Amino acid sequence: VLPSDKHASTLFNVSHSLDEAALEAEVNGNWTPQEKALHEARLKAKAKRRVRKSSSRSESLSESLSGELADGDSYSSKGKVPVPNDRKSRTGKGRGLPKKGGAGGKGVWGAAGMVYEVEEPDVKDPNYDEVAQGDTVYATVVPEVDERELEKTVNPIVREYFEHGDTKEVQMLLKELNLGHHKYEFSSLAVSLSLEGKASHRELTSRLLRDLVGKVLSESDMARAFDKILKELPDLMLDTPEAPQMLGQFIARAIADHALPMAFLDRYKGKVDCDHARAALDRAAVLLSMKREMVRLDNVWGVGGGLRPVKHLVKEMNFLLKEYLVSGEVKEAERCLRDLEVPHFHHELVYEAVVMVLESKGDTAVKMCKLLQAFWKIGLITVDQMNRGFQRVYDELPEINLDVPHAHSIMESFTDLCYQESVITKQLRDSCPSRGRKRFVSEGDGGLIKN
Repeated sequence: VLPSDKHASTLFNVSHSLDEAALEAEVNGNWTPQEKALHEARLKAKAKRRVRKSSSRSESLSESLSGELADGDSYSSKGKVPVPNDRKSRTGKGRGLPKKGGAGGKGVWGAAGMVYEVEEPDVKDPNYDEVAQGDTVYATVVPEVDERELEKTVNPIVREYFEHGDTKEVQMLLKELNLGHHKYEFSSLAVSLSLEGKASHRELTSRLLRDLVGKVLSESDMARAFDKILKELPDLMLDTPEAPQMLGQFIARAIADHALPMAFLDRYKGKVDCDHARAALDRAAVLLSMKREMVRLDNVWGVGGGLRPVKHLVKEMNFLLKEYLVSGEVKEAERCLRDLEVPHFHHELVYEAVVMVLESKGDTAVKMCKLLQAFWKIGLITVDQMNRGFQRVYDELPEINLDVPHAHSIMESFTDLCYQESVITKQLRDSCPSRGRKRFVSEGDGGLIKN
């Protein structure tokens, strides 16, 4: 028997003797037999509870003490062993084992060897944090452009490109759009718009098609675009009668720029029923056979207005004026001047026209005045370009006078005629330089200066 068991039995014997003494004292009193029986039953029940409680406590203490004695640890005089982080029951109830096998309680990760599965975060959880869920990828979804809205979307991009000529900006805008399987139609729309425009617009379109291939469009997309244009060629001729020849030049330039596959023309041999499409393909084949040794057909559209050399522009304007003096057709002269696409250089035309008047005879002055009047009325030559052209002649008049002795008088009469026809302003006419009429001293004048 352990010392604690002896101590507990001693306490029980003392309490039991006290209860018997009190019982004898009470029995000697005036209690009835029923009260005495009830009182004895209560005492017996109380004694049983004490015995049961002391026995369970002694068992738990004996188990803990036996474990501690086996490990060589000390224990306190009260029977409680101070073991840190001990998860055994302190109430004395149960088997004395850890709760839930050591896997329960606050801050416990679980039993040894337990494997947890990856738990997906619940979006409805109040503690759900979207930022803390790892690498989150945000993507902007651009809806595909509808076929009915395609032309409205593409036309402003192409027309704006004709103004600035920056192919990289067009590439950036097309990458932002989701054209989907209608991507090839951008090329067909660009070519159709350029057919209605100027030669410089067609040159810009050829450069755009060359730069888009491999970055935004593929060669197959470009081939589909030209297939569509060949089918729509009869409709395009209603607005542009020269469409077959122009389309043939587009095809030849695209093949030379490696925007179209070399086999594009071969697959149409003997399979074309439309005469206009056949004419376009024949035109492309002729250009490619003529320029076989050249890498690109860079001059198929001619050089753009502002890119032409000044000497070439001067030569073209001289030829234009000489052709007008022979034919007298103002409309043809207007068309040739517009084709040059150099509105900032129209003062050269005015200058050359006035110089021709000074160097020629006959009705040249009347014809040139009629031509300048026509260009002035339709707004082809602005007031600034007109004034600048006449002013250049005024500045060079002393040098011109060396070759043309009567240049001052001819200039005065021509400026009066242009002022009467409302070609120039009164201020510009009055600024025309006049030659002094002072006579020098000669023999027979007596040494006097004649007035």
